[in-house]
Amino acid sequence: MLTLTIIQILQVILNLVWWIIIVQFVLSLLISFNVVNTSNNFVRSLYDGLDRMSEPLYRPLRRVLPNTGGIDFAPAIALLVLAILNIVLNNIAVSVATGGTI
Repeated sequence: MLTLTIIQILQVILNLVWWIIIVQFVLSLLISFNVVNTSNNFVRSLYDGLDRMSEPLYRPLRRVLPNTGGIDFAPAIALLVLAILNIVLNNIAVSVATGGTI
């Protein structure tokens, strides 16, 4: 039972990181198309906070990915990695729940 609880906690964390990346992506689009302005303290604080949370994920990916100019593929790759980790955790949870081996 403890193993399933730990897996569920990890899945909640993965889900939270997923949403942080999505919100940061949408906010960056809104900023780049000048829909929202970073001179607004709330917008700037929100964007800076999201950037600080996601940058540790992006940094290693950006070192590996080729330079594509103005397009940053690190968020897409991070979402792909999170989805793969979620699938692995689901399979481990099913294996543990059915009494199989990890």
